[in-house]
Amino acid sequence: MTENRNGDNNPSKNSNQKYSREILLAKWEDRFVAWLIDFIIISIVANILFYIFTAHYSFPFWGIYINGENGIGIRQPYEYFAASSIFFVYWVILEFLTGQTIGKRVVNIKTTNLFGERANITNIAIEVFGKSFLLPIDIILGLIFSSKRRQRIFSKVSGTIVIKLKKTDEDENESIRYVKDH
Repeated sequence: MTENRNGDNNPSKNSNQKYSREILLAKWEDRFVAWLIDFIIISIVANILFYIFTAHYSFPFWGIYINGENGIGIRQPYEYFAASSIFFVYWVILEFLTGQTIGKRVVNIKTTNLFGERANITNIAIEVFGKSFLLPIDIILGLIFSSKRRQRIFSKVSGTIVIKLKKTDEDENESIRYVKDH
């Protein structure tokens, strides 16, 4: 039996038919490197914003800050929510518009729907919510309930995957024919 586009397991007319296309799933390592690049970029931006509004210097992660007067401290819940919201907006905008954040561009991966096509804004927002606000839980549950599609829990719920973009054998410019107007 083959799985059709709607996810049904109905036998096709030709049961020997091969899949019409192949989707290369991104490795966990590539996804982590992309996340780390994005995390560093957005942490710098968030730290600048926190410094402007609260006068706290922050490590590049959500929960801890350094203050010259009080030393090291734990952020307040509203600060965690604010930092996570910045990540959420960044990821939703870029992944909806292009399927790629800056980190994903660097490692040549992309977020898509299950068919390798552009995901809609709702699915992107669901997928991004998990990595913005609940990443440790999302990853742990994703590893426990791992699927053949390398999805975190919120990726499964949203119907999204992360794919590795293939390099074509021919240069992009070679596939374009330029004709001069005479």
